[in-house]
Amino acid sequence: MPRGFQIFAHAFEVLEIFAMWTEEDIREALKDVYDPELGINIVDLGLVYGIDIKDRDITVRMTLTSPICPLGPELLECVKRVLGRLPMVGNVNVELVWKPRWDPHKMASEEAKMELGIY
Repeated sequence: MPRGFQIFAHAFEVLEIFAMWTEEDIREALKDVYDPELGINIVDLGLVYGIDIKDRDITVRMTLTSPICPLGPELLECVKRVLGRLPMVGNVNVELVWKPRWDPHKMASEEAKMELGIY
């Protein structure tokens, strides 16, 4: 292999090592996704139930505030779009789950509860 290709291949390996995302990194990125009706990010609302990272692929398990949420598909696409922009991310999958049922009293952050008027 010519030297230039070896250097390029090594640089790609180094980038890949530094671009290993953690669950905390992904949660932080998802704070840029807001529920369009409530104006609060999906992490603080407690809508994100789990994140799996395998190699460069990310799967987000999340729910919606309501099973009949008319903007649900838009919200799921926004999750894919935000995570898909991160460097070195492969496939982004979003699994919509309904159990446990979303309860802002138990699942939302203190800041979100204040914004929602839950005390």
